[in-house]
Amino acid sequence: MRYRKKIGAKEKLTTYNDIFIQKYKNYKGKWKNLFQNSNHIHLEIGCGRGKFITTLAQNNPHINYIAIEKLDGILLDCAKKIEEKDIKNIKIICADASELEEIFDHKELQRIYINFCDPWPKKRHSKRRLTYKGFLEIYTNLMSEDGEIHFKTDNKDLFEFSINECCDFGLRLKNIYLDLHKNEEISRNVVTTEYEEKFKGMGMNIYKLEAYSWNNNI
Repeated sequence: MRYRKKIGAKEKLTTYNDIFIQKYKNYKGKWKNLFQNSNHIHLEIGCGRGKFITTLAQNNPHINYIAIEKLDGILLDCAKKIEEKDIKNIKIICADASELEEIFDHKELQRIYINFCDPWPKKRHSKRRLTYKGFLEIYTNLMSEDGEIHFKTDNKDLFEFSINECCDFGLRLKNIYLDLHKNEEISRNVVTTEYEEKFKGMGMNIYKLEAYSWNNNI
């Protein structure tokens, strides 16, 4: 889906002082100080308009959430949603996933969510996929030993690629679904994204996996 740039979105984002973090690299290793508590930090990479992250934050006030989105116009919609719902445990950043090591310190995160990212279908672009081994190395460095990566996609080829990358990298897998919403009981408890609701309504399969380190003795 082509994104239409919103004129003035970047400037409007700066008005959300308590939500939108402009100098985010200054908080590397200090995010808990910004939240003013010692709660765990969960990150969503590519938060879109914020349906997923705001729902999680409302359901889990004891967890700090950080959402990254590289498109400022879409992130502005997320900021509006956070303000309207008066959610205090989310901070948002306009950045690219390639900057993660400049934003977070070693073992600073407990969970990373990756939902419906660009599949980059051409083989020569595989290193850009957010589940490529290079990204997995970054994630595991930034997560605590009991950290987890939660990944969802509608793209079967990307899902198969992701399973192989996780296994080759040495991660363990659990809660693997080839059709997440097939079981109504499971589906009722799933926190969905905007895209997921759309795809679910079209009867498309949603694939999900959770990956974690061998050091995490679940």
